Amino acid sequence: MLRIAVPNKGSLSQPATDMLAEAGYRQRRGRELVLPDPDNDVEFFFLRPRDIAVYVGSGTVDVGITGRDLLLDSGVEAVEHRPLGFARSTFRFAAPSGEVSSVEDIAGKRVATSYDVLVAGYLRERGIEAHVVHLDGAVESSVRLGIADVVADVVETGSTLRSAGLETFGEPILESEAVLIRSTTADTNNGLTVLDRRLQGVLVARGYVLVDYDVPADKLEDAVRVTPGFESPTVSPLHNGESYAVRSMVRTEATNRVMDELYEVGARAILVTSIHACRI
Repeated sequence: MLRIAVPNKGSLSQPATDMLAEAGYRQRRGRELVLPDPDNDVEFFFLRPRDIAVYVGSGTVDVGITGRDLLLDSGVEAVEHRPLGFARSTFRFAAPSGEVSSVEDIAGKRVATSYDVLVAGYLRERGIEAHVVHLDGAVESSVRLGIADVVADVVETGSTLRSAGLETFGEPILESEAVLIRSTTADTNNGLTVLDRRLQGVLVARGYVLVDYDVPADKLEDAVRVTPGFESPTVSPLHNGESYAVRSMVRTEATNRVMDELYEVGARAILVTSIHACRI
């Protein structure tokens, strides 16, 4: 039975639960900490997001969903298996406006962060010596309170940093998102292959729609160039012998642009259908 760690709270929790539900797995209705799913031969453990990498790295659970930043900050021997496309964020340095302009300027300064392993490793790789100050939260206040010169934190809109009189500098430390992680000893035959295939199916279903349309025979190649599909479109002759029916997968965000281009080519009866689930 595959043991899967799932975030029990925070910004990762609900999207992870939704994705697993879309993948056909049972999900808790209350506040259970352990949830067996015998129909799918898995067992879910609901844990703090920051602890998931530790449990996976120790082999206590086989796989888990957490943030890439939390995985790298854990310092454990667990590996990223698949990015999951939600909870995206950027991890950056910030300091009072005009005081620090590059990562090299951090040398000799105090850096406040909740991700001290990640930050210390980043600085060490670049040969920069600085004092990393660990805080559990609200690091943006540390400069004003006099315990740090620079902060390193997750940045979404940047409004919290700006309200504290700070601005980002240098290149991002890390582009993070939710990821499926596994232990280095995880048995891929122990349900992981099925889980991975299902999650991939969810990602594809979310990212694509099916587009159906009719197109005259002399315009078919032009239309197919607009909708090349995931691998290749399905093309079927219509009864009138003069046109074809085409079905193709199209990126969701490109749907309306593709419909406009198809119409200009000469396609008609253009229909769009959502994909509920798929296997690629």
